[in-house]
Amino acid sequence: MRQKKNAQTKVKTELVSQLLQEEEIFSLLFVLVFSMFISPPFLRRFSTQSNHLVGQVLGAIIQNRPFNAISPPHHNFIWTSETVIQVLRSIPLYLFQSPRSIGRQRSFRHRSPLKQRNLKQETIKYQKGSLILGPAAHRDPKRLNLGLEKALEFYYWVETHFGFQHNEQTCKEMALVLVKGNRMNLFWDFLKNMSRRYEKCNLVTAATMTCLIKALGEEGLVNEALAAFYRMKQFHCKPDVCAYNNVIYALCRVGFFKKAKFLFDQMELPGFRCPPDVFTYTILISSYCRYALETGSRKAIRRRLWEANHLFRLMLFKGFVPDVVTYNCLINGCCKTNRIGRALELFDDMAERGCIPNKITYNSFIRYYSAVNEVDKAIEMLKKMQERSHGLPTSSSYTSIIHTLCEVGRVAEARDFLVELVAGGSVPREYTYMLVHNALQSAGKMDLLDKNLCRHIEGGIENRVRQVMKVRTRIKIQMNGIQQKSGTQKTKKKVREISERESKACFQLQMSMKKWIKPFEEMCKKTFIRIRRKTDALEETIKLVHSLQLWL
Repeated sequence: MRQKKNAQTKVKTELVSQLLQEEEIFSLLFVLVFSMFISPPFLRRFSTQSNHLVGQVLGAIIQNRPFNAISPPHHNFIWTSETVIQVLRSIPLYLFQSPRSIGRQRSFRHRSPLKQRNLKQETIKYQKGSLILGPAAHRDPKRLNLGLEKALEFYYWVETHFGFQHNEQTCKEMALVLVKGNRMNLFWDFLKNMSRRYEKCNLVTAATMTCLIKALGEEGLVNEALAAFYRMKQFHCKPDVCAYNNVIYALCRVGFFKKAKFLFDQMELPGFRCPPDVFTYTILISSYCRYALETGSRKAIRRRLWEANHLFRLMLFKGFVPDVVTYNCLINGCCKTNRIGRALELFDDMAERGCIPNKITYNSFIRYYSAVNEVDKAIEMLKKMQERSHGLPTSSSYTSIIHTLCEVGRVAEARDFLVELVAGGSVPREYTYMLVHNALQSAGKMDLLDKNLCRHIEGGIENRVRQVMKVRTRIKIQMNGIQQKSGTQKTKKKVREISERESKACFQLQMSMKKWIKPFEEMCKKTFIRIRRKTDALEETIKLVHSLQLWL
């Protein structure tokens, strides 16, 4: 183990020493990002020699140098498919992403709803200098074109100079690079070239096309994904259930429900070779329930929920067994549209069929009962989840209950649930904590809040604020225990100092904003009270004048 770690550190130090002799900006950026990317679990898959070579290739790509200048570890070195895949996967990671996403958080973030993209309009907008939204936002076209050119050049360079024979995996990774770069002409030309050159062993298989359809749907190119689905026969591929499911999901994400329903009806034809499975029904049910509220029309909401329930009954009629995800999608849709009776029927049906609910199932009921001011039933559902051990309640389970209890005036119970939330290992949101704090302060029950508890919660909130801060990208250097040269140590210290200054300045700015927001709120309340008094006085004078007119 120690020898492996020493070998990894030697590889990183060699990369640093080589790249610092070249152009400073590109080499520094590459060292920082490469140190983030290479983690111990990732390094276990590949040898140190391949990592050394991959680092040289990526350095040549970023600095736009020819690949012939790269020196392999030894003369008898053989390129493997894993090494080629590692290089191709790292090109979109370094060159296609926007500069804002380099220091992004590793936690999952909810993306904005996708829309069908128009690549021609995006190019026109970029030429005019207008803002581009969506997956292509804040991209650098020069870096993107450089990455695409170098990826194709590397793909064919390995084949011509080293006699490497590409397989299905390397072909798929190269096609994914072209998809993520949104170059559809190059994408189709590449697939045609691969299918012609390797006729005996077909590299473009059904699994490859399914993966490409999924990637096109994630990029917002749904029409292109549908075209790839229909052009599978051109590459001698038969679409299977996975291909249908990926196309239907991509169409539903954008809102093309008619096209998705057409493909689903095609699958349900008698004697069709790809009948729908549980995942097909779940995709349609979840999409109907999720996008029902986005229409804003009661008639459309009613229609889409009817479609979801109809598909669920059809699924049961054909002998499919729905899983927890199917039930959760339908229960969540019913709770959000105030159909609590149907949601409880589905909850009971889960117990009859032996399907165990999880915390997402209970959270849907808790949110509904809290929104309707039936907080006792929400607490009852939370206790059921704990008693039956159907999942550990998180901050999303407690937050709605705490908010409702504070609105109703049951402040002591809200404080108890806050303590229970912290005891479970979660940190409440700042708004939730301040709501309970202000409610206890106004009720004169500040003795219920322990000072140690307040310090613990405030410390957790401060740490979260520092982590989620998005003022400027912070690149973390993960090179602990590496003996570096003096130049690299200076750059490391500078980057650390800059990141610490930015974090401190942002935190101070946020705290100062909080200080002047409170007096502003108090001033607004006072003005509102004054206006209310004046309006009451005016109403009384109007009543007096009216009564005088009647008396006269």
